[in-house]
Amino acid sequence: MDITAPSEFLSCSASRKRNRGFTLIELVVAVSIVGILASMSYGSYQKYYLRTNRSAAQQFMLDVVNRQELYLLDARTYTANIGNTGLGLGIPTNVAGRYTVAVALTAGPPQGYVVTATPIGNQLEDGTLTLGSDGTKLPIHKWSK
Repeated sequence: MDITAPSEFLSCSASRKRNRGFTLIELVVAVSIVGILASMSYGSYQKYYLRTNRSAAQQFMLDVVNRQELYLLDARTYTANIGNTGLGLGIPTNVAGRYTVAVALTAGPPQGYVVTATPIGNQLEDGTLTLGSDGTKLPIHKWSK
């Protein structure tokens, strides 16, 4: 019986254990790469978030325009009230927390209105959206795809 055999076995298994994991430098490099990628994509995410909220506001503004035209057929005039005593619309929660939506009547002839969505909170950098009864959409670049 050879006594050296168990010690060779132990040293072999010890070296195998040493080669199994990642080194600290490898982990730091991996975390740094993930951090750099995350910081680069954060700006794109913020822009996407603003566009998504803007799209929800624009959709609601188009709903207001549709209701205004129905209201005109019934009452022979437009209304500045979006709520229950006017158009009967409630501002959706995804719009209400980011925009203040208002309707301003314009004197005629012909009588008209302007729907305005003013951003609040984190949406402030997006700017005000307007939609007129004549189809005028401002700012133009925010309404085009």
